[in-house]
Amino acid sequence: MAEPLIVKICGIKTPDMLEVAIEAGADMVGFMHFLRSPRHVSVEEVASLISEARGRVQTCVVLVNPDNSCVAEIAALGPDWIQLHGPETPHRVEAIRAEAGVEIMKALPIGGPEDIAHVAAFAQIADRILLDAKPPKGADRPGGLGESFDWSLLKALDPGLDFMLSGGLTPDNVAEAIRTVRPFGVDVSSGVETAPGVKDKRLIEAFIRNARAAQ
Repeated sequence: MAEPLIVKICGIKTPDMLEVAIEAGADMVGFMHFLRSPRHVSVEEVASLISEARGRVQTCVVLVNPDNSCVAEIAALGPDWIQLHGPETPHRVEAIRAEAGVEIMKALPIGGPEDIAHVAAFAQIADRILLDAKPPKGADRPGGLGESFDWSLLKALDPGLDFMLSGGLTPDNVAEAIRTVRPFGVDVSSGVETAPGVKDKRLIEAFIRNARAAQ
């Protein structure tokens, strides 16, 4: 029996959308604490969203190259996961994991075969790996920014590696992504939005429904 697929809805900003994601059957929700993101939420908002979600869905706070005080402040709120989405080195990921005492998901941008080569070093340290599209050249923030990457690159990965897939996923392509790539989980943010940072109830429900059906 295959493990149940993990579905993560990321970039949630409001209690209303948190409820929508939980009711639609999300396994994880992500909150973005990064000023340059249209999905940024303050520490106070993160605290309130985490307490609202506690015991109902796994919570994940996304940080980009955080300093130690930021890590400590977020870890104190008691999320289930911290997701590192910046240029953190394996050494830095290890240090943050030791300091935070929270499970760490490391997002790694994939654009070509050379990026696949870096995955193994992080896989030994992070509790979970999230493979995302490389940002377009000149982008001011990390992530696929709504674009997917060439999934065939993942054939070069260690077949024993569990990972989550992100980058350009939508209700329309998530089933194909799951059948093609066989990830441990899928993660969506802009693919369930009507405008940057504006989540849509119907898109969230369709994404989760299509992801579950594909499994």
